[in-house]
Amino acid sequence: MKVQETTLKDCFIIYDTVFKDDRGYFFESFNLQRFASLIGITPNFVQDNQSKSSRGVLRGIHFQQGEHVQAKLVRVLEGKVLDVAVDLRKNSPTFGEHVAVELSEDNHTQLFVPRGFGHAFVVLSPTATFFYKCDNLYNKASEGGIIYNDPAIGIDWQIDTADLLLSEKDAALPTLNEIKDSLYF
Repeated sequence: MKVQETTLKDCFIIYDTVFKDDRGYFFESFNLQRFASLIGITPNFVQDNQSKSSRGVLRGIHFQQGEHVQAKLVRVLEGKVLDVAVDLRKNSPTFGEHVAVELSEDNHTQLFVPRGFGHAFVVLSPTATFFYKCDNLYNKASEGGIIYNDPAIGIDWQIDTADLLLSEKDAALPTLNEIKDSLYF
């Protein structure tokens, strides 16, 4: 396992060591002791989530606040996505900035999204199965979101806007500027 710091504090790209042979491959996708020693954070993951989506599906930018704020460790089991983390910590020098990483079944790369960040992904392959661990349980009353095309954030989704598929809820999310005063992490 190799860890790369991103431009956003506490947000890390994780490259797993994959052992391949004629039978297939094996890798250890998570080891708490190793994870903590490499990034200096010891998450207590309590919930795993998985979704399957088709090309162009964009999920996010989502977050949870207050006592239900979540850190996530995300990866792709099948297909390819562009995964995005947005720093929403108002006191952070990188507030409103984002990092985008391609995650795929071929590169076995993971992204650690710390508490106080928004998270989103768009599917770049015909389909993708997305998996993530959360260090806090989902709570509907604590959820929030930011519109995917917020010009202040400026994410290049690497897919034509006409090909994006969003839920009604995600298509109606506010901009960061509209909600920044109500953020609390």
